Amino acid sequence: MPDHIPPVTVLAGPTSVGKSTLSRYIRATYPQVHFSVSATTRPPRPGEIDGEDYLFIDADRFDQLVAEDAFLEWATVHKKHRYGTLRSTVEEALAEGKRVLLEIDLQGARQVRSRMPEAQFVFLAPPSWEDLVKRLIGRGTESEEEQQRRLETAKIELAAEPEFDVTIINDDVDRAAAELVARMGCNDTPAA
Repeated sequence: MPDHIPPVTVLAGPTSVGKSTLSRYIRATYPQVHFSVSATTRPPRPGEIDGEDYLFIDADRFDQLVAEDAFLEWATVHKKHRYGTLRSTVEEALAEGKRVLLEIDLQGARQVRSRMPEAQFVFLAPPSWEDLVKRLIGRGTESEEEQQRRLETAKIELAAEPEFDVTIINDDVDRAAAELVARMGCNDTPAA
């Protein structure tokens, strides 16, 4: 690990690799990690909470925020919905001395790299392609057409792994979370 650990860590990886699952686990287990909650125009999935999992906003509000240059990064994902990280939420956390984790897609990671090259970039990878396909199909939250679109996107996203500082294999949520938290320079002891 580097001597100096940047206060912002970007976590990205292919669709269905388990970024959200890992993030939820870290949020529940490691309260010392500050999450920047992304805004999105997509509707909530079952169990997702506005303001905790995402900031669910409509397309008009998203357009307004883009026009105000309010996003550190934003992108249209899977040719359908937009996601973005509000610059203000990251700056506020950094001003409070917190270590920030951004869980975003590949496009967003590239934008953050251009605006914040000093950040640490972590690629979350599946144990295998077969595992990734199984996770996506097993979720049951997308239509067959959407599943195929996401699998095509995943192939492109997997090829971007060399752009990242480090890769963490998501073969076990507890282990992957502990590795990520340690790489962030946070106390890697789970909350009791």
